[in-house]
Amino acid sequence: VGVPQVAFFRASDGVVLRLTRYQGGTKGPVILSHGLGVSSLIFSMDTIETNLLEYLYAHGYDVWLLDYRSSIDLPAATLQASGDDVATKDYPAAVSKVLELTGAKTVQMVVHCWGSTTFFMAMLAGLKGVRSVVASQIATQVRAPISTKIKSGLHLPSFLKAIGIDSLSAYADNHEGLVEKVYDEGLKLYPLDLKNRCTNATCHRITFMYAPLYEHANLNDATHNNLHEMFGVANMKSFNHLARLTTTGHLVDFNGGEVYMPHLDRLALPIAFIHGAQNECFLPESTETTMNDLIKANGSKFYQRHVIPGYGHIDCIYGKNAAKDVYPFVLEHLEATL
Repeated sequence: VGVPQVAFFRASDGVVLRLTRYQGGTKGPVILSHGLGVSSLIFSMDTIETNLLEYLYAHGYDVWLLDYRSSIDLPAATLQASGDDVATKDYPAAVSKVLELTGAKTVQMVVHCWGSTTFFMAMLAGLKGVRSVVASQIATQVRAPISTKIKSGLHLPSFLKAIGIDSLSAYADNHEGLVEKVYDEGLKLYPLDLKNRCTNATCHRITFMYAPLYEHANLNDATHNNLHEMFGVANMKSFNHLARLTTTGHLVDFNGGEVYMPHLDRLALPIAFIHGAQNECFLPESTETTMNDLIKANGSKFYQRHVIPGYGHIDCIYGKNAAKDVYPFVLEHLEATL
């Protein structure tokens, strides 16, 4: 890709956010939005032959990598922030900034995980200026494995906050204090012999914080050995909001208010859902239920869904063969909605 243009801008409450532009052509503009506890690096990492940024750039897209307030690359990552903050303060500012800098009337979106959850909150709250979406792994409905429900049911985020942990970090080393070891022990919630999967301490920490996020066979050694560069701090308020969504089963605000789901008519636009068939973070029925709800509300012409065999959660973004197995579905939707 070419030399990027970096634009720092402010959300409506003054929090500093970042957009990084790689102008591969005149298609788009397309905004890529990451998940919780990571950054836009998941789209641009150089440990795989072709990442999603390079793939879209090569196909002539004006690509904008968004780092919203949960990005580990920003100072704002340590602030306590709910999904509502991202949805109602960050996304409107980001879309507005891209439209301002490009002169375009609308944008396309590729959103993943927490970036997808909060994006759909934003749309249901009235976000304008978006003409099409590719949603990776989650949208309006949340169906989680039993291990995740157990953690949420035990109110684990609230417990950790009560003992003084305001954030969790996926970075792990051999010099941890007692507080950090508390949630390493939480791996016992999973009926998995993780030690036999690998010996990467960061990999184990990631599993406790979220769930098993990838099929190990889909990560090359370079990616697996450098997970500590891609995963970092995530604030407890976001985890609490995520726990509420998991127990409720669909989008609600931080206090449990039904402010989003009554407005499914606002999602009457082209959406392609992508889901890993082996996703152990959010089960495939999450996006299946979402699409069924949207078809009932708005008809079937807007929506399509692709379940990717052999893939989990984030390996759909940076799996070693994602450029062959997953990215073509992203491109197909973007091309159809230029």
